[in-house]
Amino acid sequence: MTHSVHEGAPGVSRSETPTDRAQEKGDDFAHSRTFEWLARAGLVARGVIYAVIGVLAIKLALGDGGKTTNQNGALETIAKQPFGKALLVLVAVGLAGYAIWRLVRAAIGHGPESSDDGKERVGGVASGLVYGALCVTAVSILLGSGGNSGSPDKATGGVLDWPAGQVLVVIAGLIMVGVGLEQGYRGVKKKFLEKSKTEVMSEKTERAFTALGVFGHLARMVVFVLIGYFLVRAAIDYNPDKAVSLDGALTALGEASYGPVLLGIVAAGLIGFAAYSIADARYRRV
Repeated sequence: MTHSVHEGAPGVSRSETPTDRAQEKGDDFAHSRTFEWLARAGLVARGVIYAVIGVLAIKLALGDGGKTTNQNGALETIAKQPFGKALLVLVAVGLAGYAIWRLVRAAIGHGPESSDDGKERVGGVASGLVYGALCVTAVSILLGSGGNSGSPDKATGGVLDWPAGQVLVVIAGLIMVGVGLEQGYRGVKKKFLEKSKTEVMSEKTERAFTALGVFGHLARMVVFVLIGYFLVRAAIDYNPDKAVSLDGALTALGEASYGPVLLGIVAAGLIGFAAYSIADARYRRV
């Protein structure tokens, strides 16, 4: 007579499916020191990129020979500096770490110190893919094949030619506006502190950390909302040349009334976000 094996019986483990094993492996990796190191290195790399973008933009606002650039352009700028290739290698490793950290957390829903809800997991996938692409760009620059930064108007022009292409571009623009507004909300409400170890900060450190986070998130709100606005305009006018990326949004600010002042404020905010990111590498609950 054959006896059934009951799940949870002493000394007997239930059979694991491939999904169970993958989840277990992911959990083990998420609790490893390597995972934590990748996350914190990635936050530093993100800070370095935003610092380059902000410094170049603020130099332009001051009439000191700067320029507007996006994340890909920031990587190319890093490579042109003394010891730039060595620094770019470190940034590429950090970008890979950031992408892996976000994608793994999106897959399993948690890290060693905190958990993510559904919206945060979706955002993690998008962020992981973006920073993974930036890592590929950094490696391409190191290999001498150029940054392949792409052109937002070319990409938008291609989508506009699709069936319902205008609708898709409008949706993409509205999503970008939504992302920007969420950045502003996180800044004003100081929601970013929920993922930070404020209990280990001194009072002075917490004040400085909070100020950088608020200022930086508001600056990102302005840039993302502008990018979304220009995408919507490109779709409505059926003119892909109106689509812009980060550098185009900063240029538009500089060309507005009181442009140098507005550009300088946003550029300073991006530098603030860079400093916040680097500090976040120390205090983030990964």
